[in-house]
Amino acid sequence: MQHPTAMQLEGKVAYVTGAASGMGYEIVSLFAAHGATVALADVQEGRVTEAVEKLRGDGHEALGYRVDVTDRATVEESVRDVERRTDGIDIVVNCAGMAHEFTPIEKIDDGLYRRVMDVNVDGVFHVCRAVVPALKERRRGSIINIASVVAVRPRPGLTAYVAAKNAVIGMTKSLALETAADGVRVNCIAPGAAETPMLNQFIGESNDIAKGREMYVNSIPMGRLADPGDIARGALYLASDNAGFVTGEVIAIDGGRSV
Repeated sequence: MQHPTAMQLEGKVAYVTGAASGMGYEIVSLFAAHGATVALADVQEGRVTEAVEKLRGDGHEALGYRVDVTDRATVEESVRDVERRTDGIDIVVNCAGMAHEFTPIEKIDDGLYRRVMDVNVDGVFHVCRAVVPALKERRRGSIINIASVVAVRPRPGLTAYVAAKNAVIGMTKSLALETAADGVRVNCIAPGAAETPMLNQFIGESNDIAKGREMYVNSIPMGRLADPGDIARGALYLASDNAGFVTGEVIAIDGGRSV
């Protein structure tokens, strides 16, 4: 039996959305450190440029794209360009997402609801639809979707977000079954509250941020927020050959919050 080398992703190409900050950037940084060529897709064009320059400065192969995951055309254009410029995409991480602060359902207007669904559900669908044909043709690949612990253990006031992340879990399981015979694996990570800019979106900038953070920490049995690196290491496992017989799974990385 051969065991994987320390460079777990050497020679592979990873396409990651939401890659310019937070969990997404931590994921591309770790993937690059393990030998992958990384393609960063994010709506924040300036941050994408900065992130790519930093990765290249550290000696890594990196490509950058300004991508709005709600726009099918920009998703497909970026995927086609990565396919042209490399030997083909091996790993996909759908990390782009948006949150909303605790809001009673009667106060969630159509605009907010639609935006939450567009980014968190339609965005994942657009990327998966764009990458699956080539993955199936090459009979290999790993897709990793980022959901949330609240899909497994909901909180009140997050009805739109909880609905969106449950849709991501359902999409993951269905696509895993659809592509298994073609050698493609599809899994999901459900992070707990993490030290990322999104945490303040949940708390709400007009509320007491310190008090909100304390509430989250107190709900986690291990007594701390997730570090983006916790999520990145989970993604590295699912992307690597170590998880070669793992598909259709939802892995909670939440310090025990979902138990």
